[in-house]
Amino acid sequence: MERQLPTSFDELFADVSVMAILRGYSVERTLELATAAWDLGIDCVEVPIQTPDALAALRATVAAGAARGKAVGAGTVVSQEHVRQAADAGAAFTVSPGIDPAIVRQSLEAGLPTLPGVATASEIQLAQRLGLDWVKAFPAALLGPSWFTSMHGPFPGIKFAATGGIDPDNAQEFLTAGARVVALGSSLADSSALPAIAAVLGRK
Repeated sequence: MERQLPTSFDELFADVSVMAILRGYSVERTLELATAAWDLGIDCVEVPIQTPDALAALRATVAAGAARGKAVGAGTVVSQEHVRQAADAGAAFTVSPGIDPAIVRQSLEAGLPTLPGVATASEIQLAQRLGLDWVKAFPAALLGPSWFTSMHGPFPGIKFAATGGIDPDNAQEFLTAGARVVALGSSLADSSALPAIAAVLGRK
């Protein structure tokens, strides 16, 4: 029996501070890595949808995740067509590298929580005006951990997911600085990194 999927980022990230980003893999490899992430305890998986093959990977991962009660979102959503594709594929949420009010509104109208990318105070204020309390800080490694500490002062109600340049070695530093979630990509494909990822999961 399929389990009920979470319907908000507060639910998605209630117990786990890591999200997996599976970019540019075949359908088979995406499913393999998604399964590895779920087995590790990473409930939330993002599949960027920049190509037809990526859409196929998203659809397959959504189906596999639904059976386990795991949420799978569509990433790199940069157009309204991407929002439609994500909804048609059964994605649980959308993620964008920047903030576009049209994409935010269309995602929410489709019932999809959305995580737009921000890098400035002005963009965070725009996210708030659009009714959002979760945003993606991107590129996090360039912004640096101190950015999160600084932004918490004027924006105490905003919750940040750190994305871009995050790996098991620096993830905890971003979490300590104020990120609620860190997004890991290529490191998930390295089996030798799994113990380090597990350590991050255990230090929420």
